[in-house]
Amino acid sequence: MAALYVRALTVRFGGHTALDGVNLTVAEGETVCVLGPSGSGKSTLLRAVAGLQPADAGQVCLGGRDVAQVPAHQRGVGLMFQDHQLFPQRDVAGNVAFGLRMRRTPKACTTARVAQLLELVGLPGAGRRAVGSLSGGEQQRVALARALAPEPGLLMLDEPLGQLDRGLRERLVVELRELFDRLGTTVLAVTHDQGEAFALADRVVIMHGGRVAQSGTPVQVWERPATPFVARFLGFGNVVPGTARGAVADTAWGPVPLPPGTPPGPCTVLVRPGGVRLQAATSAGGDGLTGTVAARTFRGDHVVVLLDADHGPRIEAASTLRAAPAVGERVGVGFDAADVVRLPAG
Repeated sequence: MAALYVRALTVRFGGHTALDGVNLTVAEGETVCVLGPSGSGKSTLLRAVAGLQPADAGQVCLGGRDVAQVPAHQRGVGLMFQDHQLFPQRDVAGNVAFGLRMRRTPKACTTARVAQLLELVGLPGAGRRAVGSLSGGEQQRVALARALAPEPGLLMLDEPLGQLDRGLRERLVVELRELFDRLGTTVLAVTHDQGEAFALADRVVIMHGGRVAQSGTPVQVWERPATPFVARFLGFGNVVPGTARGAVADTAWGPVPLPPGTPPGPCTVLVRPGGVRLQAATSAGGDGLTGTVAARTFRGDHVVVLLDADHGPRIEAASTLRAAPAVGERVGVGFDAADVVRLPAG
Protein backbone atom coordinates (compact mmCIF):
# COMPACT_ATOMS: atom_id res chain seq x y z
CA MET A 1 0.00 0.00 0.00
CA ALA A 2 1.26 3.49 -0.86
CA ALA A 3 1.87 5.84 2.06
CA LEU A 4 0.52 8.70 -0.07
CA TYR A 5 -1.75 8.58 -3.09
CA VAL A 6 -2.76 11.80 -4.86
CA ARG A 7 -5.18 11.69 -7.78
CA ALA A 8 -6.19 14.59 -10.06
CA LEU A 9 -5.51 17.13 -7.28
CA THR A 10 -6.57 20.64 -8.28
CA VAL A 11 -6.22 23.88 -6.29
CA ARG A 12 -7.33 27.28 -7.56
CA PHE A 13 -6.76 30.77 -6.18
CA GLY A 14 -9.36 32.93 -7.90
CA GLY A 15 -8.66 32.66 -11.61
CA HIS A 16 -5.23 31.09 -11.09
CA THR A 17 -4.84 27.30 -11.10
CA ALA A 18 -1.98 26.46 -8.72
CA LEU A 19 -2.36 22.68 -9.06
CA ASP A 20 -3.82 21.28 -12.26
CA GLY A 21 -4.86 17.63 -11.92
CA VAL A 22 -1.69 16.43 -10.17
CA ASN A 23 -1.13 12.69 -9.73
CA LEU A 24 1.50 11.45 -7.27
CA THR A 25 2.24 8.26 -5.35
CA VAL A 26 4.79 7.90 -2.55
CA ALA A 27 5.61 4.35 -1.48
CA GLU A 28 6.21 3.26 2.10
CA GLY A 29 9.78 4.17 3.08
CA GLU A 30 10.38 6.24 -0.06
CA THR A 31 11.85 9.74 -0.09
CA VAL A 32 10.38 11.93 -2.83
CA CYS A 33 11.65 15.46 -3.46
CA VAL A 34 9.53 17.95 -5.41
CA LEU A 35 11.44 20.54 -7.46
CA GLY A 36 10.25 23.40 -9.60
CA PRO A 37 10.57 27.13 -10.22
CA SER A 38 8.73 29.67 -8.10
CA GLY A 39 5.01 29.45 -8.76
CA SER A 40 5.12 25.89 -10.11
CA GLY A 41 2.80 24.59 -7.38
CA LYS A 42 5.23 22.55 -5.29
CA SER A 43 4.49 24.24 -1.93
CA THR A 44 0.75 24.24 -2.67
CA LEU A 45 0.99 20.48 -3.22
CA LEU A 46 2.64 20.03 0.17
CA ARG A 47 0.03 22.19 1.91
CA ALA A 48 -2.87 20.41 0.22
CA VAL A 49 -1.57 16.99 1.24
CA ALA A 50 -1.06 18.23 4.81
CA GLY A 51 -4.59 19.63 4.96
CA LEU A 52 -3.43 23.24 5.28
CA GLN A 53 -4.87 24.16 1.87
CA PRO A 54 -8.35 23.05 0.73
CA ALA A 55 -8.47 21.27 -2.64
CA ASP A 56 -10.99 22.24 -5.33
CA ALA A 57 -10.96 18.77 -6.85
CA GLY A 58 -9.15 15.45 -6.63
CA GLN A 59 -8.26 12.99 -3.93
CA VAL A 60 -5.60 12.66 -1.22
CA CYS A 61 -5.20 9.28 0.47
CA LEU A 62 -2.82 8.67 3.38
CA GLY A 63 -2.20 5.05 4.35
CA GLY A 64 -5.09 3.98 2.14
CA ARG A 65 -7.56 6.41 3.74
CA ASP A 66 -9.22 9.30 1.91
CA VAL A 67 -8.46 12.34 4.10
CA ALA A 68 -10.62 14.91 2.31
CA GLN A 69 -12.68 15.51 5.46
CA VAL A 70 -9.83 14.97 7.95
CA PRO A 71 -8.35 18.12 9.55
CA ALA A 72 -4.61 18.72 9.35
CA HIS A 73 -3.87 17.79 12.99
CA GLN A 74 -5.51 14.37 12.54
CA ARG A 75 -3.85 13.33 9.27
CA GLY A 76 -0.86 11.69 10.93
CA VAL A 77 1.77 13.67 9.03
CA GLY A 78 4.87 15.35 10.43
CA LEU A 79 5.66 18.85 9.20
CA MET A 80 9.03 20.59 9.15
CA PHE A 81 9.29 24.11 7.76
CA GLN A 82 12.18 26.22 6.50
CA ASP A 83 11.92 28.67 9.40
CA HIS A 84 11.85 25.85 12.00
CA GLN A 85 8.87 27.40 13.90
CA LEU A 86 10.28 26.32 17.25
CA PHE A 87 8.64 27.57 20.45
CA PRO A 88 11.09 30.07 21.99
CA GLN A 89 9.50 29.79 25.46
CA ARG A 90 10.19 26.04 25.59
CA ASP A 91 13.55 24.31 25.90
CA VAL A 92 14.74 21.73 23.38
CA ALA A 93 13.01 18.83 25.13
CA GLY A 94 9.79 20.82 25.39
CA ASN A 95 9.83 21.47 21.65
CA VAL A 96 10.51 17.86 20.72
CA ALA A 97 7.82 16.61 23.10
CA PHE A 98 5.10 18.94 21.81
CA GLY A 99 3.37 16.46 19.49
CA LEU A 100 3.58 13.70 22.07
CA ARG A 101 1.88 15.88 24.67
CA MET A 102 -0.89 16.67 22.20
CA ARG A 103 -1.45 12.92 21.89
CA ARG A 104 -1.43 12.57 25.70
CA THR A 105 1.53 10.20 25.61
CA PRO A 106 2.52 9.09 29.15
CA LYS A 107 5.31 11.20 30.66
CA ALA A 108 7.81 8.35 31.00
CA CYS A 109 7.31 7.35 27.34
CA THR A 110 7.64 10.97 26.24
CA THR A 111 10.90 11.42 28.16
CA ALA A 112 12.36 8.26 26.63
CA ARG A 113 11.21 9.17 23.11
CA VAL A 114 12.70 12.69 23.36
CA ALA A 115 16.04 11.32 24.53
CA GLN A 116 16.05 8.74 21.71
CA LEU A 117 15.32 11.36 19.05
CA LEU A 118 17.91 13.83 20.31
CA GLU A 119 20.45 11.02 20.10
CA LEU A 120 19.30 10.20 16.55
CA VAL A 121 19.65 13.79 15.31
CA GLY A 122 23.05 14.28 16.91
CA LEU A 123 22.04 16.37 19.95
CA PRO A 124 22.38 13.95 22.89
CA GLY A 125 21.81 15.57 26.27
CA ALA A 126 20.60 18.86 24.78
CA GLY A 127 17.09 18.68 26.19
CA ARG A 128 17.52 21.49 28.72
CA ARG A 129 19.10 23.96 26.31
CA ALA A 130 17.18 27.08 25.30
CA VAL A 131 16.33 27.11 21.60
CA GLY A 132 17.70 30.66 21.36
CA SER A 133 21.16 29.33 22.22
CA LEU A 134 21.20 26.92 19.28
CA SER A 135 22.90 27.44 15.93
CA GLY A 136 20.86 27.28 12.73
CA GLY A 137 21.90 23.69 12.12
CA GLU A 138 21.04 22.68 15.67
CA GLN A 139 17.61 24.31 15.41
CA GLN A 140 17.04 22.37 12.20
CA ARG A 141 17.83 19.14 14.03
CA VAL A 142 15.42 20.00 16.84
CA ALA A 143 12.67 20.77 14.30
CA LEU A 144 13.32 17.40 12.64
CA ALA A 145 13.17 15.57 15.99
CA ARG A 146 9.88 17.31 16.82
CA ALA A 147 8.39 16.29 13.45
CA LEU A 148 9.51 12.66 13.95
CA ALA A 149 8.41 12.36 17.58
CA PRO A 150 4.78 11.22 16.96
CA GLU A 151 6.05 8.63 14.42
CA PRO A 152 4.12 10.11 11.48
CA GLY A 153 3.08 7.95 8.56
CA LEU A 154 4.45 10.67 6.28
CA LEU A 155 7.12 13.27 7.05
CA MET A 156 6.74 16.46 4.99
CA LEU A 157 9.62 18.91 4.62
CA ASP A 158 9.22 22.41 3.17
CA GLU A 159 12.63 23.80 2.10
CA PRO A 160 14.15 22.00 5.11
CA LEU A 161 17.70 23.30 4.70
CA GLY A 162 17.00 26.56 2.87
CA GLN A 163 18.31 28.92 5.57
CA LEU A 164 21.60 27.12 6.16
CA ASP A 165 24.96 27.79 4.53
CA ARG A 166 26.04 25.45 1.74
CA GLY A 167 28.63 23.50 3.73
CA LEU A 168 26.18 22.75 6.52
CA ARG A 169 23.43 21.86 4.03
CA GLU A 170 25.67 19.33 2.32
CA ARG A 171 26.54 17.67 5.63
CA LEU A 172 22.94 17.57 6.84
CA VAL A 173 21.66 16.12 3.55
CA VAL A 174 23.94 13.11 4.01
CA GLU A 175 22.84 12.75 7.64
CA LEU A 176 19.15 13.04 6.74
CA ARG A 177 19.47 10.40 4.03
CA GLU A 178 21.14 7.98 6.45
CA LEU A 179 18.56 8.73 9.16
CA PHE A 180 15.54 8.21 6.89
CA ASP A 181 17.00 4.96 5.58
CA ARG A 182 17.65 3.73 9.11
CA LEU A 183 14.16 4.62 10.37
CA GLY A 184 12.30 3.61 7.19
CA THR A 185 10.64 7.04 7.16
CA THR A 186 8.37 8.00 4.26
CA VAL A 187 9.26 11.53 3.15
CA LEU A 188 7.76 14.13 0.82
CA ALA A 189 10.03 17.18 0.57
CA VAL A 190 9.90 20.45 -1.34
CA THR A 191 13.16 22.19 -2.18
CA HIS A 192 14.52 24.67 -4.70
CA ASP A 193 18.04 23.22 -4.39
CA GLN A 194 18.66 20.61 -7.10
CA GLY A 195 21.81 19.26 -5.48
CA GLU A 196 19.94 18.79 -2.20
CA ALA A 197 17.06 17.00 -3.92
CA PHE A 198 19.26 14.69 -6.00
CA ALA A 199 21.35 13.75 -2.95
CA LEU A 200 18.36 13.13 -0.67
CA ALA A 201 15.67 11.59 -2.87
CA ASP A 202 14.86 8.11 -4.09
CA ARG A 203 12.66 9.85 -6.65
CA VAL A 204 12.54 13.41 -7.97
CA VAL A 205 9.33 15.10 -9.16
CA ILE A 206 9.71 18.26 -11.26
CA MET A 207 6.71 20.56 -11.48
CA HIS A 208 5.88 23.24 -14.04
CA GLY A 209 2.75 25.34 -14.24
CA GLY A 210 0.90 23.34 -11.60
CA ARG A 211 1.57 19.99 -13.31
CA VAL A 212 4.13 17.21 -12.98
CA ALA A 213 6.62 17.70 -15.82
CA GLN A 214 8.69 14.61 -14.98
CA SER A 215 9.06 11.99 -12.26
CA GLY A 216 11.88 9.49 -11.92
CA THR A 217 14.98 8.51 -10.03
CA PRO A 218 17.68 11.21 -9.82
CA VAL A 219 19.74 9.30 -12.42
CA GLN A 220 16.79 8.94 -14.81
CA VAL A 221 15.84 12.61 -14.61
CA TRP A 222 19.42 13.82 -14.95
CA GLU A 223 20.32 11.54 -17.83
CA ARG A 224 17.01 11.76 -19.71
CA PRO A 225 15.13 15.03 -19.14
CA ALA A 226 11.61 14.59 -20.50
CA THR A 227 11.15 18.06 -22.02
CA PRO A 228 13.14 21.16 -23.01
CA PHE A 229 11.75 22.87 -19.89
CA VAL A 230 13.13 20.15 -17.60
CA ALA A 231 16.50 20.26 -19.35
CA ARG A 232 16.78 24.03 -18.92
CA PHE A 233 15.52 23.86 -15.34
CA LEU A 234 18.28 21.38 -14.52
CA GLY A 235 20.79 23.90 -15.83
CA PHE A 236 21.55 22.48 -19.26
CA GLY A 237 22.18 25.37 -21.63
CA ASN A 238 23.03 23.45 -24.81
CA VAL A 239 19.42 23.08 -25.96
CA VAL A 240 18.60 23.84 -29.59
CA PRO A 241 15.76 23.05 -32.04
CA GLY A 242 16.56 20.46 -34.68
CA THR A 243 15.35 17.79 -37.05
CA ALA A 244 16.52 14.21 -36.55
CA ARG A 245 17.39 12.25 -39.65
CA GLY A 246 19.23 8.99 -39.33
CA ALA A 247 22.42 9.32 -37.32
CA VAL A 248 22.38 13.12 -37.04
CA ALA A 249 20.14 16.07 -36.26
CA ASP A 250 20.21 19.24 -38.32
CA THR A 251 20.60 22.20 -35.94
CA ALA A 252 21.79 25.81 -35.93
CA TRP A 253 25.22 24.40 -35.01
CA GLY A 254 25.18 22.17 -38.06
CA PRO A 255 24.79 18.37 -37.93
CA VAL A 256 24.88 16.94 -34.38
CA PRO A 257 25.39 13.16 -34.02
CA LEU A 258 22.56 11.21 -32.39
CA PRO A 259 22.58 7.98 -30.37
CA PRO A 260 21.64 4.85 -32.35
CA GLY A 261 17.90 4.27 -32.67
CA THR A 262 16.88 7.91 -32.32
CA PRO A 263 13.49 8.40 -34.03
CA PRO A 264 13.39 10.88 -36.93
CA GLY A 265 11.47 14.14 -37.12
CA PRO A 266 11.34 17.61 -35.54
CA CYS A 267 12.83 17.66 -32.06
CA THR A 268 14.87 19.57 -29.53
CA VAL A 269 18.50 18.54 -29.12
CA LEU A 270 20.29 18.60 -25.76
CA VAL A 271 24.09 18.25 -25.70
CA ARG A 272 25.60 17.76 -22.26
CA PRO A 273 28.63 19.97 -21.58
CA GLY A 274 30.75 16.84 -21.16
CA GLY A 275 29.83 15.83 -24.71
CA VAL A 276 31.26 19.00 -26.29
CA ARG A 277 34.74 18.22 -27.63
CA LEU A 278 37.12 21.16 -27.96
CA GLN A 279 39.96 20.95 -30.44
CA ALA A 280 42.23 23.14 -32.53
CA ALA A 281 40.21 25.41 -34.79
CA THR A 282 42.17 24.23 -37.80
CA SER A 283 41.14 20.59 -37.20
CA ALA A 284 37.46 21.04 -36.46
CA GLY A 285 36.51 18.51 -39.11
CA GLY A 286 33.16 16.73 -39.00
CA ASP A 287 30.54 19.42 -38.67
CA GLY A 288 33.24 22.07 -39.06
CA LEU A 289 31.85 24.24 -36.24
CA THR A 290 34.23 26.78 -34.74
CA GLY A 291 33.92 29.46 -32.12
CA THR A 292 35.63 31.83 -29.70
CA VAL A 293 36.03 31.27 -25.96
CA ALA A 294 33.94 33.96 -24.25
CA ALA A 295 34.43 32.97 -20.61
CA ARG A 296 35.81 30.32 -18.26
CA THR A 297 34.41 29.41 -14.85
CA PHE A 298 36.36 27.28 -12.37
CA ARG A 299 34.15 24.60 -10.76
CA GLY A 300 36.66 22.74 -8.59
CA ASP A 301 37.02 19.48 -10.49
CA HIS A 302 36.51 21.01 -13.95
CA VAL A 303 36.26 24.27 -15.88
CA VAL A 304 33.11 25.44 -17.63
CA VAL A 305 34.01 27.00 -20.97
CA LEU A 306 31.48 29.26 -22.72
CA LEU A 307 31.89 29.51 -26.48
CA ASP A 308 30.45 32.03 -28.90
CA ALA A 309 29.85 29.72 -31.86
CA ASP A 310 30.33 31.14 -35.34
CA HIS A 311 26.75 30.08 -36.03
CA GLY A 312 24.03 29.06 -33.62
CA PRO A 313 23.62 29.83 -29.90
CA ARG A 314 26.35 29.95 -27.28
CA ILE A 315 27.78 26.55 -26.27
CA GLU A 316 28.81 25.35 -22.81
CA ALA A 317 31.63 22.82 -22.56
CA ALA A 318 33.21 21.01 -19.61
CA SER A 319 37.00 20.79 -19.65
CA THR A 320 39.82 19.81 -17.36
CA LEU A 321 41.77 22.75 -15.98
CA ARG A 322 44.89 21.67 -17.83
CA ALA A 323 43.14 21.45 -21.21
CA ALA A 324 40.81 24.47 -20.93
CA PRO A 325 41.46 27.05 -23.70
CA ALA A 326 42.01 30.69 -22.80
CA VAL A 327 39.43 33.45 -23.15
CA GLY A 328 39.56 34.80 -26.71
CA GLU A 329 41.07 31.60 -28.13
CA ARG A 330 39.61 30.16 -31.33
CA VAL A 331 38.58 26.50 -31.08
CA GLY A 332 36.90 23.81 -33.10
CA VAL A 333 33.83 22.08 -31.70
CA GLY A 334 32.67 18.49 -32.02
CA PHE A 335 29.92 16.55 -30.29
CA ASP A 336 29.83 13.09 -28.70
CA ALA A 337 26.60 11.22 -29.56
CA ALA A 338 26.65 9.48 -26.16
CA ASP A 339 25.99 12.86 -24.52
CA VAL A 340 23.25 13.96 -26.90
CA VAL A 341 19.58 13.60 -25.88
CA ARG A 342 16.64 13.92 -28.25
CA LEU A 343 13.80 15.85 -26.58
CA PRO A 344 10.32 16.65 -27.88
CA ALA A 345 10.07 19.67 -30.14
CA GLY A 346 9.07 22.99 -28.58
